[in-house]
Amino acid sequence: MALGAGWVGAALAACHQPAATAGIPAPSATQPTLAQIYFWRARPGKLEEYTRYIRDVAAPIDEEARRTGAFISVTTYMASDTLVPWTHMRVFLLRDSAQLRGLGAALNDAGIRVQPDSVKRRQQSEYSATLRDRVGAMVSTIVR
Repeated sequence: MALGAGWVGAALAACHQPAATAGIPAPSATQPTLAQIYFWRARPGKLEEYTRYIRDVAAPIDEEARRTGAFISVTTYMASDTLVPWTHMRVFLLRDSAQLRGLGAALNDAGIRVQPDSVKRRQQSEYSATLRDRVGAMVSTIVR
């Protein structure tokens, strides 16, 4: 996980905004202050299949949740370093702790709206479990 922290720093550096100074407006309410980060490891031989799952199944759910205000943005990073314990890092940028508290329920609700058929949702969930294992999660404060 320590190696993952380095990746997190690099990933969040792209989100860095300079601090407000004289003549420059303060950050808006839509700028992120927190990041919910999930680490996943694709199972052996499933790297491309899991990447495709994120793009084809998870991304539409993410977009529906983002559209309804669940978070500001999400980016998925794929590790090129085989020494880190994860293959995919998903970073959700959040406005505040209220968005953080509601993220799980908002993603679940978005999943229901995107795929109203509960049997198909269960099948998607079971399929995703064959592709990857959760390695960890963390919340980070974005420093400006």
